[in-house]
Amino acid sequence: MTSKFTELAIDCADPQGLAQFWCSVLGYEVQDEDDALVTIGSPAVPEGKNRRGPVPPALTFARVPEGKTVKNRLHIDVNPTDREQGEEVQRLIDLGARPADVGQGDESWVVLTDPEGNEFCVLAGRHP
Repeated sequence: MTSKFTELAIDCADPQGLAQFWCSVLGYEVQDEDDALVTIGSPAVPEGKNRRGPVPPALTFARVPEGKTVKNRLHIDVNPTDREQGEEVQRLIDLGARPADVGQGDESWVVLTDPEGNEFCVLAGRHP
């Protein structure tokens, strides 16, 4: 038996606000919430650990007192499913993302940050 990747925990200052941003990005919904912790996940797969096969991971946002200070060592990559990369980048910027330069140079992906400064990439040409 092996483990499944079912959840990614993200430290933040505003769990509710960051959860709303990522719900809009991914088409997720809030699954559990209190003042210091919000968990979001796919509405199509509400309980991943008992499901056979791949599981869309939940994201958990936990309130912490310290802010982000350096480039992420781990980041999320997203793939547009119903529009081109440029259109998706603009949609995400309209939701509150910001363009970021992490030294990526001339690559096929676009680096953005979420409202709390966490880097993520919008990939091109890979439609799930």
